[in-house]
Amino acid sequence: MNRFIAHNMPKIELHCHLDGSLSPKLVQRLLKEQGEDRTLEELEGKLTAPMDCKSLAEYLERFDLPLRCLQTKEGLYAAAEELALAAAKEQVKYIEVRFAPSFSTQQGLSVREILESVRDGLKSAEQKADIRTGILVCTMRNLDRETNLSMLKEAREFLGDSVVGCDLAGDEKAYPTADFAELFTAAKEYGMPFTIHSGECGSAQNVRDAVELGAGRIGHGIAMKGNSELMELCAKKKIGVELCPTSNLQTKAVTDMAEYPFLEFYEAGIPLSVNTDNRTVSDTTCTDEYMRLVEAGVFKEAMCEKIYMASLHSAFCGDDVKQLLWKKWMSMFDI
Repeated sequence: MNRFIAHNMPKIELHCHLDGSLSPKLVQRLLKEQGEDRTLEELEGKLTAPMDCKSLAEYLERFDLPLRCLQTKEGLYAAAEELALAAAKEQVKYIEVRFAPSFSTQQGLSVREILESVRDGLKSAEQKADIRTGILVCTMRNLDRETNLSMLKEAREFLGDSVVGCDLAGDEKAYPTADFAELFTAAKEYGMPFTIHSGECGSAQNVRDAVELGAGRIGHGIAMKGNSELMELCAKKKIGVELCPTSNLQTKAVTDMAEYPFLEFYEAGIPLSVNTDNRTVSDTTCTDEYMRLVEAGVFKEAMCEKIYMASLHSAFCGDDVKQLLWKKWMSMFDI
């Protein structure tokens, strides 16, 4: 499989953070509007994490500047539109954009205003390019219970109007998944599908807890590598795993691609998706992620359809969008 095929084949991206995907040029413009001049060279160094990151915590430091740019309606709209348009250029036909509305309230915006701005930016991109979008609202491990629950309660009003589900993100090592059971009880009551970041920091128990809490997907899931019982459980329950190879290398979820569990998970029958995690922080695209797997000798062109259909199965969008996405694959390959 060559890069041309990887770039041009239809793709579905289910794990992409808005705040980790603002381009340096957009950050420069938004900061300038706040009265702060930064060079692109300086910003690139602060926005993109090195491959030799020491930990997830160091990786997360790259989000400080982008979050400052996501405090206005204009910034949120521009970031959402830019991300979806960039994805569309590499034939991503559907993307679920995740972010934490609670982190964008510093200048007085309400959760409603924040979600409306991101929704409108994504819808603008849909009008300009061949892509469909959805929003995953992130509850955060380092925020208090009341803040997370309040955000979910407001976000449920947008279900069916851009919001497709929710997530739990943040420093997994410091805040175990099991501590957030109440959040996902609320999500179930609201009829909100959810994915949970688990298994990124070496804890297979966090993956198990996510499954037991009812997650429809697992973000990363790397720690269940070698755990045949847990892999079998995810395969049986058809729980999708959102793989992000470059990010997983940077955060030390794996030390090199030789130990990356893509093929192990694939052969176990787990529904897999290939994702960027953070396009700017990891300096990557969906095409790059596929090629990293190809170069590691674990991904072949014959797997493309299975990964696309597994991603389609795992997506939180409605059946009407899934039908459209199925047709995109069929038409692109004249099937």
